[in-house]
Order: sequence, then C-alpha cells, then structure tokens
Amino acid sequence: MKQLLIFVVIIVVASACKHQEKIEPLKKVNWENRKAGAFNPDSLQSGTSYLSVYSQIYSGSQERLVDLTATISMRNPNASDTLYISSIDYYNTKGDRIRSYLSYPVFILPMETVEIIIEHRDNEGGTGANVIFNWSKAAVANEPVFEAVMISTYGQMGLSFVTHGTRIY
Repeated sequence: MKQLLIFVVIIVVASACKHQEKIEPLKKVNWENRKAGAFNPDSLQSGTSYLSVYSQIYSGSQERLVDLTATISMRNPNASDTLYISSIDYYNTKGDRIRSYLSYPVFILPMETVEIIIEHRDNEGGTGANVIFNWSKAAVANEPVFEAVMISTYGQMGLSFVTHGTRIY
C-alpha cells in the first residue's frame, strides 16, 4: 500500500511539472478591418503624439544589450466618441524611420484598446526607438492615450517598465 501511495505521489508531481500554460500566438492588427471609411478630418481636431519605445536596453555595460518585447498600446478613453489614427511611424535610435504601420486612416472605437507588438527578436529600433502618432478626435472628446510596456525575462530574472506618450503638436 505504501508503495502505491508513493507511486501516485510521483505521478502527480511529475504531471504537475510537465504542465505548461498555453501561450497564445502573437496577434497582428488587421488594419484593413479598421479602415476609416467616412473619415472627415476637417470636422475633427488633430494632434501628434510621441512615444518612446525600447527594443533594447544596456545591462551592466555598453557592450551588453538586452532585447525587449514591446507592447505599444493605443487607447480611446472616450465612452461615446471614436478616435482616428492617420499615421503610426516607428523610428530607430538614429532617427531613421524603420516602418510605417498605416497607409490610410483607421478608427479606434470608444473605450477600445489597439496594440502593436514589437517582438523580442526585433531589435531594429535599438535603445532609443520611438513612435510618432498622428490622430484626430471630435472637439469635445478626450485625446488618445499612448503607452508602451517593455518586458524581458531571462532565467529567473524579469524586467519590465512602461513609457507614456506625450502630445507634441
């Protein structure tokens, strides 16, 4: 009986050790589904916001870089007004535009959040990457909120931090 109990405990412990959380694949934004069809920028107030993003940071010295995963979050803090984003441009540390995410205006519904993921292995932005957003909103609406969450894990060490966008125009 004692051997059976030990065997059951070993099986339970072994199966618990093998249990891993299911990791969802990264979801890319389908910009085509967000195309702003009846977009009339003349009836809206426009602005430009800057967001610092780090695809790498220094660790210990200038020679050692840690790659980060960045989640760029675009939030509409309005309960009833839609926001419009006309451009999202990603720049590297040297100020070179790496990519543009949009070729047409898109919408963000009331209280909705849309995210762009810069994957861990994409370190093209470097230590001083940034994003410029051009957006439009109704005159009475709140401005969009732009944030970036950067994260990295190595072994038992985890690193994460957040940056907040700033309106520049």
